[in-house]
This record gives sequence, C-alpha cells and structure tokens, in this order.
Amino acid sequence: MFFFLIIGCIFLVFFVIYALIPSFLTRVFEIRSTNRLKSHSSIALTFDDGPNPTYTPIILDLLKSHSIKATFFVLGSEAENNPTIIKRIHEEGHLIGIHNYFHTCSWFLSPKVLHKQIEKTGKIIKELTKAEPNFYRPPWGLVSLPIFFQRKYNTILWTVMAYDWNSKQGSKGILDRLVKNTKPGSIILLHDNGKTLGADENAPLNTIEALESFITYCQEKQYQFVRVDEFKS
Repeated sequence: MFFFLIIGCIFLVFFVIYALIPSFLTRVFEIRSTNRLKSHSSIALTFDDGPNPTYTPIILDLLKSHSIKATFFVLGSEAENNPTIIKRIHEEGHLIGIHNYFHTCSWFLSPKVLHKQIEKTGKIIKELTKAEPNFYRPPWGLVSLPIFFQRKYNTILWTVMAYDWNSKQGSKGILDRLVKNTKPGSIILLHDNGKTLGADENAPLNTIEALESFITYCQEKQYQFVRVDEFKS
C-alpha cells in the first residue's frame, strides 16, 4: 500500500509540473502566450478544429462577403483530407495556425509525440500554402511543459469562448455570449468543425448563423477584424 501511495504522489507531482502549472501560467498570467490583442479597436476571429468540407467554405464565403480576415487553427489530419480548402484559406488572406495533427490534449502526450504532431501539421500546411506557420493553439487551450518552453511557435489562446461546439444553446445563445463578452482586443474562439470529441456534428450551423449577426454588431461598434499576427497596438 505504501508503495502505491508513493507512486501516486510522484505521478501527481509530475502531472502538476507537466500540465497544470504551464496551463495556469499561460491562461492566468499570459506567460508565453497571447490571450488578447493590445488594441483599442481590433478583434480577432479564430476558428478551431477544421477544415471541414461542409462548414469551412460557408464561413469563408461569409468572411469574404464582409472583407474580413480571420485565423484558422487547423488539425493536420483534416488538412490532409481537405487540401483545397487549406489552399483557399491561405489564398483569401487568412492566417493558418497549428492545432495538432489529431485533436488530442497535450497533457496526455509525451514530448516526442506532441512534437511529432505539431511538426507534421506544420509540414502539411507549408506544403499546401508555401508559407511557414508561426502560430499554435493547443486543443482545449491546455498547455503542457513542452509547449510552454518551445520557442518556434507563438501560442495563441483566447479572450472570448462562445461554447459553440454545443448545439443545444442554438445560434441565439452563441450570439448572446459573443455580444456580452467581446471587448476591444478580444480574441474570439469559434469552431468550423463539429466532429471532435465532445462536439455536436451540426453545431457549426449555429456558429454560422450567429456569426452573421455578430459581424453586423461589431461593424456597428466600429471594431476592426484582424488576424492574430497583424493587430496594431
């Protein structure tokens, strides 16, 4: 019994150091991460988990109709399956960042496996767009020690989360959250794919409907939409 207690304590200490402390420092103190823009008028729309062959093109059409540039944190596995969408995202002036190869929490990946997932996704993006990705967002925003200490990619978290992977709240619930919480400098987390663990597959339909009204709201507030790499302080 004493042996298992010691092992449990060692594991707990390891988990705190490897997972909890890095996530706490990045989320609460914004150490080694960007959670908001240093801007008095700009906001950034970001989309995770794609590309999706159904929903991402609709979102791109909507953004194009309003001349808005956004940031897409893509999964390498989805990018491989949808190369033409990745190319379109890039060609239309949006920024593409890394969101791991699979939607797997970095807390439960070894440094070697995590590095492989990130670099494999980066290689796919570069091969499709001829541009080197410089930005990274960990799934669920959970940072582990290897991410905290790496210097190759800028880690981007968010200011506003609309919980738009859940279809129960509908488009109105998403819109209400966005309007209530968005301020100048906000980095807004949305999703263009509903196939990841815990998400509802048709949830992006609500996101798209809410986004149309949200864009109008932001334009009335005179917010400027920017990519996460181009805001001005």
